[in-house]
Amino acid sequence: MGSCVAFTSVITQNSDIVHENENRIAVEIEKTTANVIVLFISTKFTYGFAHLFSLHKIPPKLWITSSFIPSILTFKQEKMETTLNGSLSLMIQEGEIPGFEQFFYTFSPNNYPNDALIVSTWQNLLKCYFIDNPSSIRKIPGKPDLRTCTGNETMSEADVSVYGNHHYRVTYRVYTAVYALAHALHNLNSVQPPANHWDSKVKPWQLNQFVRNVTFTTFPNDTHSFNKYGDPPARFDIIKWLFSPGHHIVTRKIGGFNVSDHKAQFYINHSADLWGPLFNMIPQSLCNAPCAPGHRKSKREGAPSCCYDCVPCVDGEMSNTSDSPNCFRCPGYEMSNEQRTACVPKMINYLSYEETLGASLASIALVLFLTTSAVQGVFVKYWETPIVRANNQNLSCLLLISLMLCFLCTLLFIGRPTQICCLLRQVTFGIVFTISVSSVLAKTLTVIIAFNATKPGSKLKKYVGTQLAIVLVIICSLGTIGISTVWMASNPPFLEADMFSEMDTIILKCNEGSVTFFFCIIGYMGTLALLSFIAAFLAKDFPDRFNEAKNITFSMLGFCSVWGAFVPAYLSSKGSRMVAVEIFAILSSSAGLLACIFAPKCYIIFLRPELNTRVAAARNY
Repeated sequence: MGSCVAFTSVITQNSDIVHENENRIAVEIEKTTANVIVLFISTKFTYGFAHLFSLHKIPPKLWITSSFIPSILTFKQEKMETTLNGSLSLMIQEGEIPGFEQFFYTFSPNNYPNDALIVSTWQNLLKCYFIDNPSSIRKIPGKPDLRTCTGNETMSEADVSVYGNHHYRVTYRVYTAVYALAHALHNLNSVQPPANHWDSKVKPWQLNQFVRNVTFTTFPNDTHSFNKYGDPPARFDIIKWLFSPGHHIVTRKIGGFNVSDHKAQFYINHSADLWGPLFNMIPQSLCNAPCAPGHRKSKREGAPSCCYDCVPCVDGEMSNTSDSPNCFRCPGYEMSNEQRTACVPKMINYLSYEETLGASLASIALVLFLTTSAVQGVFVKYWETPIVRANNQNLSCLLLISLMLCFLCTLLFIGRPTQICCLLRQVTFGIVFTISVSSVLAKTLTVIIAFNATKPGSKLKKYVGTQLAIVLVIICSLGTIGISTVWMASNPPFLEADMFSEMDTIILKCNEGSVTFFFCIIGYMGTLALLSFIAAFLAKDFPDRFNEAKNITFSMLGFCSVWGAFVPAYLSSKGSRMVAVEIFAILSSSAGLLACIFAPKCYIIFLRPELNTRVAAARNY
């Protein structure tokens, strides 16, 4: 998981700076947010550490110490025991030496009268002194009078609880080291026996070679071996220290770990089940709580590397683990959920029949188609009446059919787009709509030609009839067909999934391929509509009761207004709204043509039939 150091301090024995140093260390411990402190000192600094507790009130922390702790606890300071209660120590592995317990409790310095180390240790353990060596024992404050050592005391009288039981750790290491050397010498002697006696010289490199191959077992079933470098595996116990009133110490081995070939194996001592809950209550030593999924770590300036702020992932990114260093961007077809903990598929946007806008436009298109079909049926029924025959009933029929196709072609824009729909919809709309506008232009020119043909000597009489109108419609339609052909051949429309315009939506749309060709068709239709408007405006005052020029003028004015507003609205829209804008322009302009041109005729047919006669038609306004 990694870790970092919140603070470091060095304990010194220099008398000139010890007070200042202790104050600084105490301040560091008090202000730090860390709940775990690692203490690594040797036995020569135990007094300095104990003195720190005597001067300052150290707040409770979880201390992880090295093997010096038995030495520091001999001072038996209440404040220190309170602070160190529950601390953990990493100590070399203990082991049982057969017969050592009996030797330990029957040991007497009388058997080693000239050993100063034994004398000093005996005096400190038993709190007594030998008459001939009173200065070798450390004086205990408040207890100036000490009894005299006789040498007949036993170790059972000494308080050795701080050191554990009789399975001592360093002693066991010495024991196994001696056995290793003994096995190595034995193996060496087996390979090359000495010529005379054991006092023959043994070279160190010879012994090292055999030590590396030694494997032996001590009581009880503790196997020892060495790697290729001659090093034994490092074995450590994790010891928990508990202090009760009266300076009584309880130690429990709660686990340990073995390090071999740079690999560590940790284990929990099953015999310490009673102490498991205490071990699990180790506090977290963190500057801040771990970042929850959906957040990333952000370095906090001026703080240790493990102190950081938690920053939420931005839209389109996610993190699904705690303390994630980075947020990960979702693929283009996915987005992050609200919690930013996972990527979920984006919504697909297109003008659907299921949504209100799509269903409404489709319904309007069908209603207008049926209305146009009904008007077509009325015109067929009253085909020979003056109101229908006026201004070329064949062009009127062609215009109605083209308007019906205009209403139906809007259905190509609704629903999930496909490649075929993308290829057909703009081309179909352009050609059909051009036929409609061309029919209107032809009807207007028919009115102008018919009026001028009545003048004496006019050469326009030969153009009166339906042939010119049909040729004009065909010629005008060829313009759109030519533009569409070049468009489809050079850069045709295609289906596109736009994943970047909106963060949480995939816009499924038809890319027009070339916007230039698309607006060329719109511009071409607009030009035809403008010509129709000018011609109809000039012919609006011709003396004919059934003159359509006024109606065509209004229809072209509405047509040009709709498609003039269409361009900025289309360019500023995205997704389904862009498609809806074009459908609305098609429906509204087509409905304007239907209403302005054919509504007055239907009004006369049904509500003013007296005007739909030859006599009435022959009268001028």
